[in-house]
This record gives sequence, structure tokens and C-alpha cells, in this order.
Amino acid sequence: MIASITGTARHVGLDRVVVDVHGVGLLVHTPPAVAAGCRTGTEVDLATSMVVREDSMTLYGFATAGERDTFELAQTVSGVGPRVALAILSVLSPDELSAAVAGEDIATLTKVPGIGKKGAERLVLELRDKMPHAPGAGAAAAPAATAAAWQEQVADALVGLGYSTKQSADAVAKVADEHGAGDVSSALRAALQVLAR
Repeated sequence: MIASITGTARHVGLDRVVVDVHGVGLLVHTPPAVAAGCRTGTEVDLATSMVVREDSMTLYGFATAGERDTFELAQTVSGVGPRVALAILSVLSPDELSAAVAGEDIATLTKVPGIGKKGAERLVLELRDKMPHAPGAGAAAAPAATAAAWQEQVADALVGLGYSTKQSADAVAKVADEHGAGDVSSALRAALQVLAR
């Protein structure tokens, strides 16, 4: 399987990057914060996981091997497929997921789109003994962006996760007031916390 790729970002979308590896463009699905840290024309290095189905082969990319391992571990839970596992890593870092599972923090787990109370309880039950207590590096911080750029990227990411344009704009405005500018990954997490209130 393909465990990592290094190449030039040819296209960067909300939650995907097309990486040119020796003339072959590979479509890699990523958490929004990872895509936000990529720039068209620059080199990217992603830890990857390939999901093979009867009718498709899909590549998922992450900033760290720890994120990739957490993505694969999450899919061992019944009812959790690649899309939900990707949503988990869009909301929680591996460290945050590990802490939520260890602390049986259902409220934190249900902040993930697609995870209800029963799904959160299943995550706790099935991952409790599998999650490392002190995972390696969490999500790598995306490079700091200008105020306008990070606000637009975070708002786009929230819309991609299923929130309305107005909800997304309001959450981003609140994060900007409370925290000011920062990296996209931290701002996205803060905005999701605002929306969960």
C-alpha cells in the first residue's frame, strides 16, 4: 500500500490535494486543515492511507504518521468508515481523540459530524484499549496565514463539514474576536467549539 507521498501540489481544494509525483497526479483526500496548509506549486509530504473497495481506490493524506494511524484505527470501530474517520480528524487531533476516549467524553466526540451519542459510546468502548495514552505528535500546525486568508479557509472548511454559510461566518467572526489571527488548524478547532456551544 502507499504509506506516504512527496510531490508538488498541482491543485488544492477544500479537503483534497492533487499531488504530482513524477508526472502522475494523485488525488489525495485530506482533513481541511491539512489542505489549508498546502500551496499550489509547492512541495508537499503527506503520510497516506489507501482504502481499497470493490469499485474504487481512494488515497487519504495527513500531516503526520500519527494522524494516519489514528485514521486507520478509527475505522476498526463498527460503523466508522473513511468519511467519518476523516471527519474525526477534521475536528480532533490524535491527542484530543485519545483524551476524549480515555475520559469517556461523549460531548466532545459528538462534535464530529456524523457521530451521534451511540456512535460516540461505540468509539469509547471499542477504542479505549487501542488508543495510545500519549500519542506521538498531534496534528502539525498549518503555517500561519494572513487574517483574511485564514478566515476564508476556516469558513470554507466549516461549510464543507455541513454547516451553513451564515453559521460558518458567525463562528469565524467569534473566533477572530476571541483569539485573533492564528494557524488555520487551531482556528478551525476553535470555530467547531463555538458551533458546538
